Amino acid sequence: MAVEREVGALLVEAGVDPGLVDRLAAYAAILLEATRTVNLTAARTPQALVPHVLDALSLAPLTRGPLIDVGSGGGLPGIPLALATGVPVTLVEAIGKKAAFLERATALLGLPATVCQGRAEALGHDRALRGRFLTATARAVGPATTVAELTLPFLAIGGWALLQRGAIDERERAAVADAAPVLGGELLEERRLEGERRILIVEKRGPTPQRFPRRIGVPAKRPLCHG
Repeated sequence: MAVEREVGALLVEAGVDPGLVDRLAAYAAILLEATRTVNLTAARTPQALVPHVLDALSLAPLTRGPLIDVGSGGGLPGIPLALATGVPVTLVEAIGKKAAFLERATALLGLPATVCQGRAEALGHDRALRGRFLTATARAVGPATTVAELTLPFLAIGGWALLQRGAIDERERAAVADAAPVLGGELLEERRLEGERRILIVEKRGPTPQRFPRRIGVPAKRPLCHG
């Protein structure tokens, strides 16, 4: 397919491992095709999508399995990470059409993946998922403390929540550092990438109190430690 070839060429140009390029290009083609009918990503062309794939791959050195990707949408960053690392991935998505896409895409790609349709606030209390993962990701917009509340309950002790952020001010950095212990975690590191991009690594140090995550919608409306 022309889209696959174009994505592949862009990934090669970016220095992606040649052994990974074909599978990532296949995923990109599936995503762009599906986006014509379901709003899975704002990226509508190979040139627009490839930076998002590369952004996902920046998490690969930090990823251990099993991995959970919260609010997966079109599968970013969870699917590229699973392709790059080979770890089993669980994709959490509340919207039915997006969850159906994730089921189809992972089947076509032959990924060891599980798709869970539902809100993270509810699924975070599911005994089959709570405290089961070594890596959690989420491309959610909003305060980093909201993302932390929606990811840490899924982590096992020693697991990492990888919070992808752009520019971050001292107030938000302090809020994450203060909120992490409330959730059983600790802000371990702020890893700088190109430009303003960075990854906040929050390590799970102890059990997350049962009251977290709070009810559906509350983590976004009332972020922890934001005054």
